[in-house]
Amino acid sequence: MYGQIHVCVRELVLEKFSQEAWDKIIEKSGFDERVDFMVFHKYLDEKTFVLIGAVCEVSGLALPAVLEVFGEYFLTYCLRHGYDKMLRTLGSDFESFIQNLDSLHALLAMSYKQIAAPSFRCETDENGQLWLHYYTIRPGLYPIVIGLVRAVARDLYQQHANVEMYKKSTEKVGEGKPQEHVIFKVTLAANKRTSVVMRVENNKQKPCTSGLLQISANQFCAALPYHIIFDKNLQIMQCGTMIQRFVENRIKPGTKVSAIFDVIHPHMNFSIDNIRMFINAVFMLEVRKAARGNCKLVLKGQMLWLDDVSHMIFLCSPRLTSLTELVEMNVFMSDIPIYDVTRELVLLNQQRIAEIDVAKKLDETTAELKKTSEALQYEKKKTETLLYQMLPQKVANELKNGKTVEAEKFSSVTILFSDIVTFTNIAAASTPLQIVSMLNNLYQRFDQCTNKHDVYKVETIGDAYMIVSGVPEENENHAREVAHFSMDMIREASNVHSPVNNNPLQIRVGIHSGPVVAGVVGLKMPRYCLFGDTVNTASRMESHGIPGRVHVSPTTYKFLEGSRYQFRDRGHIEVKGKGPMNTFFLLGTHDNLMIEPKDEYTQLPLVRTPDDEAPINGNNANHSTVQIVTDASDERKTNKEQTTTSKTQVSTSSKNKSFTCILS
Repeated sequence: MYGQIHVCVRELVLEKFSQEAWDKIIEKSGFDERVDFMVFHKYLDEKTFVLIGAVCEVSGLALPAVLEVFGEYFLTYCLRHGYDKMLRTLGSDFESFIQNLDSLHALLAMSYKQIAAPSFRCETDENGQLWLHYYTIRPGLYPIVIGLVRAVARDLYQQHANVEMYKKSTEKVGEGKPQEHVIFKVTLAANKRTSVVMRVENNKQKPCTSGLLQISANQFCAALPYHIIFDKNLQIMQCGTMIQRFVENRIKPGTKVSAIFDVIHPHMNFSIDNIRMFINAVFMLEVRKAARGNCKLVLKGQMLWLDDVSHMIFLCSPRLTSLTELVEMNVFMSDIPIYDVTRELVLLNQQRIAEIDVAKKLDETTAELKKTSEALQYEKKKTETLLYQMLPQKVANELKNGKTVEAEKFSSVTILFSDIVTFTNIAAASTPLQIVSMLNNLYQRFDQCTNKHDVYKVETIGDAYMIVSGVPEENENHAREVAHFSMDMIREASNVHSPVNNNPLQIRVGIHSGPVVAGVVGLKMPRYCLFGDTVNTASRMESHGIPGRVHVSPTTYKFLEGSRYQFRDRGHIEVKGKGPMNTFFLLGTHDNLMIEPKDEYTQLPLVRTPDDEAPINGNNANHSTVQIVTDASDERKTNKEQTTTSKTQVSTSSKNKSFTCILS
């Protein structure tokens, strides 16, 4: 089938269902939007049936129901796409419309060369009942006719059509494929909303009242150079003068027409009964042995049964669709009678062929452009993903747009550094491949954690890993984001093992908050860099850190106060280049604690920041408050003791910070 059918199915689904349903149909059918919907391209029937099957599966409708809906929608599709005038002028009533469908398909065959159209024939019995005969080489598609007939009667003739399948059989009327013959009982009724007056004309021929016209056989053959008259036994009684010129051996009276010509349309055996069965069809007879030219002559025309003499007359013209065929068959315009429209059809169709060729090339070019565009978008997305891994998205987009990224000062950000404990020893005892594999496994886990939190990975150098939050997009919760990221880092590192002894890796993590200056440095390989004392202090927190722990500066600790976090108070330590600093080890939140390493730092005082909604001391509600519990090796024991023993509250002030010490 031609791609026109695929396009019609697509429009039907989009109109009756949704884009989501169509996407599922495309996925199930395996169709490609770029190459499987070209209007003038011929596809295998099996491919079209796969598409229809996917529509049934997604819509949940049975195949006959889908085909019936398609048949009804097909008329709407044709009316929308330039065939409205052609269809509305095809017949003055429903019956004449159906009778002329075969002629319409013959006309369309000039554009769609490989079309395998069905055949239709109407007949009315003595009771006035209308019967529709449908012939096709594609079995099982008759529900389409039901929907189509209803739509034609309703939309073109304002009638309601009741269509019932009366009989179905398989007939072989030619040497080709067997055809399915379906007979429908059609009952027409005027639509109640319209007043249609139906007139039935007497189809019997009225006698001529102008007198008897006398014409000799020679004059008749000269006036109609392309005609053949034969009897019930297919014996030729008379033929036009031009036909004699295209046949290799001269036609003699009594010669059977089937001995000289083959019926190529409709597909059937050459007999009077078969001809009368398809009397409304366009007939094409091909000369078996041509007298001139490289191609065989094809005569196209109409069969008429002459009741008074029981003869069949074939009124025809040479089937010529282009100037190229005229040259190949050695036929000239002068060989065609002036009254015959074949001359105009040849010239018009020549132009039409050129337009179709352009349309086909346009379809193919459009499909290739779509394919190229999708590939380009895919590669662009890959490039952008790689670029966003090197630079923040905001900065990368400005650079793509040709803008200069100015350096910015950020008043408050949080920076994290981490490194692997004993990495130098591990590297010395391992192969390069083992080191790369270990770091790749570790950093992939860290990178996945960056997707969960609002942090930006600045860089990795060897075993060092650096992230920041609050840059280049400001974030009020930058300290919390980094704190939760650091806890995920500790957990993920324990899932990676050393290639030397297969023990879980331990990392040191240091966090500090403060102001920085950030900007893009370099042209050949631009990098987004951070500058300022905050970077140095964060690095010092990491270098003075402890394996398996998150070392937090007092500035970051202050940002995390009042947020349900737990710490170990490390007290004052000497930090290189900074002097004494009161630092902390982050343990986690009240409901999400990390597993502490078994070291001497588990004896440090436990510091718990209170819940935001429940301050510890109502008198100090305007100050940041903290609980410090000494001898915290067994926290549960301490809590129990706090509830049974008297407590002494001592208020202290240090460095503009007020807190409450609870001693047990």
